[in-house]
Amino acid sequence: MSFGLIISFLAGVAVAMRLSGVAYSQANPANTLGIGSRLYIRLESEVSTKLSHLNQPVTARVVRQAVSGQGVLIPIGAEMSGTIAKLIPSSDPSDHARMLIRFTQLSIPAHPSIEFAGHLVEVENARETVLQDGTIQGILEKDALVGRMDGMLDKMGAVGGDMEKVADKTAGKIDTSIDYPAGTDMELALDQALTIDFTSQPAAAMQISPSLADAVQKMLANAPSRAESKTKKPGDPLNLILIANSDLINGAFKSAGWSPAKKLGVGSAYGTVRALANDGGYEEAPVSQLYLFDRSEDLAFEKMLNTFRKRHHLRLWRTTATTADGREIWLGATTHDIGIDESVRHREVSHAIDPDLDAERSKVGADLMAGGAVASEQLVTRPNPLSTGLTATGGTWKTDGQMLVIELKTSAPVLH
Repeated sequence: MSFGLIISFLAGVAVAMRLSGVAYSQANPANTLGIGSRLYIRLESEVSTKLSHLNQPVTARVVRQAVSGQGVLIPIGAEMSGTIAKLIPSSDPSDHARMLIRFTQLSIPAHPSIEFAGHLVEVENARETVLQDGTIQGILEKDALVGRMDGMLDKMGAVGGDMEKVADKTAGKIDTSIDYPAGTDMELALDQALTIDFTSQPAAAMQISPSLADAVQKMLANAPSRAESKTKKPGDPLNLILIANSDLINGAFKSAGWSPAKKLGVGSAYGTVRALANDGGYEEAPVSQLYLFDRSEDLAFEKMLNTFRKRHHLRLWRTTATTADGREIWLGATTHDIGIDESVRHREVSHAIDPDLDAERSKVGADLMAGGAVASEQLVTRPNPLSTGLTATGGTWKTDGQMLVIELKTSAPVLH
């Protein structure tokens, strides 16, 4: 192999590793994932401290391919299996419900099962806490947002008073059990190094075509770098580029488990207050409007679990640019809400965001790939890339300045 080909191969592996989000240490062999490497999985069946039983089998699927220096070691769709090793329902209001799921086997299609040693480190967008040993600890009723609603709404003046009346009617008894449906996303960390003596095909091409790359760079030459508020205050940085039409985009996000965000109105406001009052989820909650090309977002999507405080969400705007074969090019901004900003800037309920925008960028690409809708993905650098800043509501963010180009398959699911 020539030196040039070797450099090209290593560059491709580096891109794949960044897109996969899996930690890889050069101290490990090329076919080994080291201790602490992260695996991203999705439950295939419900688990519950009310309905499940001790030692009940649990299965999940890998939703983000694990990549090392050798290639794809664990493909999307590989099965993780284990059991519920601890199950303690809450017995009174001062007692936490607890659950421990221990995964022990990894099955990759066409290969024998592999023993797995790891522990849970996160349940995405969950109101519950994951303890150091992987035990999921439920919330207490006194810790739920219903106990802090009055203080939050007091900060909002007359608007808060109106919302408080709605909250009084909608707030019910807090269910402190741990209940995760099929489709719940989780993150595992390896407790022992995992060696795999074969590789699998990637779920999508890890580089876009030269013609597509050229069209993207021409679009970026004059494209804005950030969305903005209605009052022209700089907002979320743009970090996504989608190649598809709106039907394909809607179908792709549906297959990835994301929901379209509702427009703000009486019904969605009522649902938001109810979710706040009960510390519950609201998968179609409205997002605040941001503007690009003098208009608010054309499409908005989100992914939530069981609390309004946490959600993945993004906004998309169609550009006037197209690819050489006439496909639409969309710009997007994605962030991860991780809590409620109780300072209530501008007298409105606002989310605090995870400052690491690159992790959320990877989440979007990985979910769309796991949904089977992606033809190719690649990180690209735009002119005058950004690095740090503040959102329109004052939250901090950081990024490597790259944008993720996601080319959707023309056969992706289409909504009718």
